[in-house]
Amino acid sequence: MIYQHKELALGKWNNLSFFAQMANIGSEVERAIKWKNKGNAEYSRMAFERALELLDLTLADRKNMGRLRELARVRECLADYFVFNNEYKSTDKSWHSYFFAFNFAARMAN
Repeated sequence: MIYQHKELALGKWNNLSFFAQMANIGSEVERAIKWKNKGNAEYSRMAFERALELLDLTLADRKNMGRLRELARVRECLADYFVFNNEYKSTDKSWHSYFFAFNFAARMAN
């Protein structure tokens, strides 16, 4: 597999806390939303793919084993929102709110 985040894929990602991992995923999701709203489908797709890559690294991180159900559901809902028919009725605001909590928690931990 070819990774966009090569150093993170080599193990640095696992050194981050769960909250930091989710905050970083949220940053990519925010970029994908921003580019989607600006009408740049290509940049939105690339940011979305980077978010999925980070989410997959988070799913593979052994410390997150107790969170697999939530992480898999987030992945499913993101794919539904950006690629499929948005059957879960996600919104830009709902994604912002979801990831904001992780951003806040990651900052409080530092």
